[in-house]
Amino acid sequence: QVQLVESGGGLAQAGDSLRLSCAASTRTSSTYVMGWFRQAPGKEREFVAAISRSAGTTDYADSVKGRFTISRDNAKNTVYLRMNSLKPEDTGVYYCAARESWAVLRYAYRYDYWGQGTQVTVSS
Repeated sequence: QVQLVESGGGLAQAGDSLRLSCAASTRTSSTYVMGWFRQAPGKEREFVAAISRSAGTTDYADSVKGRFTISRDNAKNTVYLRMNSLKPEDTGVYYCAARESWAVLRYAYRYDYWGQGTQVTVSS
C-alpha cells in the first residue's frame, strides 16, 4: 500500500509557474511508475504526464507538452510537476498516481494508488 500526498497547488495568473510535489509513503523508485492527472469541473479526469521508475522515460499530454515537466527524486520518494506558462484551461484538481509496473501509461484505470489531489486555479 502506498500513500500519496500532493502539495503546491494554489492560485496563479496566466503565464505564471507552479511546481506540484507528490510525496510517497514508501520507496517508489524500483517499483512504481508515477503519473499526474487532472480533473476540471464537470469534466472527466485526464492524463497530464507520467514518468518511468528510473526517470528515463516520460510522457505528456499534447495540451501540456513543452510547458510542463515531470521529474522524480527517488531518494526522497517524491515526484514533481513543474508547470510553466499556465493557462486558464489548466485549472483543475491535480492528482498524483502510482502504478506498480514498468510501463508508462496514460490510462487512469491502470494506476493503483491515488492521492487526494491539489487544486490549481489559473485566472486570465
